[in-house]
Amino acid sequence: MIDFYTAATPNGWKIGLLLEELGAEYTVKPISLSDGEQKTPEYLKINPNGRIPTIVDRDADNFAVFESGAIMIYLAEKFGRFLPLNVKGRSHVLQWLMFQMSGVGPMQGQANVFHRYFDEKIPAVIDRYQNETRRLYEVLDRQLEGRDYLCDEYSIADMATWPWVGIAFWAGVSTDGLDNLGAWIKRIGSRDAAQKAITIPHPIDFSDSTATEDAEKMAKSILTK
Repeated sequence: MIDFYTAATPNGWKIGLLLEELGAEYTVKPISLSDGEQKTPEYLKINPNGRIPTIVDRDADNFAVFESGAIMIYLAEKFGRFLPLNVKGRSHVLQWLMFQMSGVGPMQGQANVFHRYFDEKIPAVIDRYQNETRRLYEVLDRQLEGRDYLCDEYSIADMATWPWVGIAFWAGVSTDGLDNLGAWIKRIGSRDAAQKAITIPHPIDFSDSTATEDAEKMAKSILTK
């Protein structure tokens, strides 16, 4: 059994997606970011960085894993799926996983902050992060030319990246003209596991003004903690 500490964010959704694809037994432990639950002494014992997501593997002496990429590698190795065993195949998937962790996530995350949440709108900064996120999307689009998934076979690299690219609009970044990427977004989004993942720990309707206001309130509160 896996205890899954999470909130409704792309980094949380990627772990939910993998858990669902694996058919793993897990218990959701919602973390209220706006209430600062990620900074409590109890939570910091399992995640010293005070962020989500975190898992605790109750079947492995309550082994805790933090950082979403590390969690994905741990689960893929534990269950023997979505990460190739051969050296080259494994490296290929890990390269694209790190591309998400070091590029797409941080750049789009900053685009989110300065486009959506930062009180002072600084055009040069917004352009910087939106343009860099778009550039990264173009890299993904080229990689997807002639293939269904980033590394040919569906892997943790796809699962890590899809939750971010799937809400590009939230960062004010366009995917227009990126046909390979657009098809890939729909391909993964049609999977039952993906549809379930984005409701964990609760669904967010970005078209609903109340949900949008709640999301912005949560994000602003995080910026001050």
